[in-house]
Amino acid sequence: MPSFDISSEVDMVALRNAMESANRKITNRYDFKGSSASIELTDTLLTLHADSDFQIEQMIAILLPEMTAKKIDVRCLDQGAIQKVGGNKVKQEIRVKVGVEQELAKKIVRLIKDAKLKTQASIQGDSVRVTGKKRDDLQDCITLVRKEMSDYPLQYGNFRD
Repeated sequence: MPSFDISSEVDMVALRNAMESANRKITNRYDFKGSSASIELTDTLLTLHADSDFQIEQMIAILLPEMTAKKIDVRCLDQGAIQKVGGNKVKQEIRVKVGVEQELAKKIVRLIKDAKLKTQASIQGDSVRVTGKKRDDLQDCITLVRKEMSDYPLQYGNFRD
């Protein structure tokens, strides 16, 4: 039976390149001279360090276009609150969402079942597997999920006949 997977992945190499490129631009900008502004990446967490809230906003304004240029969907970012770190320093953590979260997966499965398509959807870890008898049914399912779930970056891959 034909099947495909609905997943949400981020190219970590491209993310690291975007972060390093943004760091280079920050160090070269005049308004960041003499400040300790930097961006760090650990696993799926971006941490922005700066001297003020305004600098954090400027760093985000530099980082997001860099990510877009590297073909990273910025909808996968979950920005935390700006925190005071001691003295006059601030930081902000931005979590990179990788994989389809459990609640979103349940929502996708419910959407497919309620649409009465001739397909079955099941949660497989951090992705959703959709199976059906015909390729056309699967393509209708992809169209439906793309239309309904436009606020979250999803990829449709591993298509098998």
